[in-house]
Amino acid sequence: MQRRDFLTFAIGAAVWPSAGAAQQPPTPTVGYLSSATPAAFDHFVTAFRRGLAEAGYTEGRNVAIEFRWAEGHNDRLPALAAELVAHRVAVIVATGGAQPALVAKTMTRNVPIVFTGGADPVKLGLVASLARPGGNATGIINSATELTAKRLELLRELVPTSGVVGVLINPTIPQADDQVSEIREAARITGQSIRFVNAASEREISAAFTAIAQQRVGALLVGGDPFFTSRRALLVALAAQHGIPASYAFRDFPLAGGLMSYGADLLDVHRRAGIYAARILKGDKPADLPVMQPTKFELVFNLKTAKALGLTVPSTLIARADEVIE
Repeated sequence: MQRRDFLTFAIGAAVWPSAGAAQQPPTPTVGYLSSATPAAFDHFVTAFRRGLAEAGYTEGRNVAIEFRWAEGHNDRLPALAAELVAHRVAVIVATGGAQPALVAKTMTRNVPIVFTGGADPVKLGLVASLARPGGNATGIINSATELTAKRLELLRELVPTSGVVGVLINPTIPQADDQVSEIREAARITGQSIRFVNAASEREISAAFTAIAQQRVGALLVGGDPFFTSRRALLVALAAQHGIPASYAFRDFPLAGGLMSYGADLLDVHRRAGIYAARILKGDKPADLPVMQPTKFELVFNLKTAKALGLTVPSTLIARADEVIE
């Protein structure tokens, strides 16, 4: 080989990457947008990663995740969603209620969105229908709003002499009106007296419990809401302090010392969100992925809390429970 030919070959080898390197696809990035705090959602993120892994994606190996947390301040969501869009993420996973999904939807019509939440996504305009979402969004709903009537019925079974039942609602969430309507209809059917109390901040939660105690409410139904879930320790502590039997939407509350819960298995909801995100990374379109509904529901009692409140959980309820914490 002549010296000139050798130099040409050497320079070409330095400039052009090898065939193997050229064929290596870039690592896709999943954007994770949540209204909650990392501490409150740590176990849900673990379940989400598990779903990704089940579908073939492991963080740090063939997928990256960019997290954005509003930490209970939903006014931060637009800026956080804009950051993810600017980062050119392949899909946005919106968790912690309907607000993250609604904000993400206003920020982009091109980036696919996988949402989780308890509100009706058709009513909110996130999807055209559950079976064929259309557009750039799909997800998994936890049916928290639809289950409020069942929770009121279970609470009445546990505390039949409760008299008036207080209902704690966050009026700022999109599904608040639906929760109120569902509970009013359930109370009308059962003949139960109810009294609504609103709270959208820690200060308002404390004030709500003071009002509930002063009004001699016999039991409390806490609406399904990511903000309430992230403040579960406070809610459980206030219920214990005021001696109020309370029913919650999710298992996290009895685990934290709450009396009882009935609702979807949120770990499974977030695992399935990971699977849907992976399917989109593989080329599926959100428009063609039906909105999934929960397949696992959990009735959980904390017997230690029941004893502290002077309550005996009927054997009929124990027999129906999915978990009894002693």
